[in-house]
Amino acid sequence: MAWEPDDWKPMKTIGAGVRELRIRDRSGAFRVIYLATLADRVVVLHAFQKKTQRTAKSDIEVAVKRFRELRKD
Repeated sequence: MAWEPDDWKPMKTIGAGVRELRIRDRSGAFRVIYLATLADRVVVLHAFQKKTQRTAKSDIEVAVKRFRELRKD
């Protein structure tokens, strides 16, 4: 069985197979949006520190743009 992170959620609004890894520590909340369904690699679409409860629209847009660029190849 494949290893799964403890705190993640699917990001279907960005694309199929995209997930958000949630990391919290004393210095704040961080997110890594990634695609792990490719046979030969894991692609980090965006990583950032959260400043508010909701994920900023600009952070979502960065991940969507990179996901679309990846799909063109």
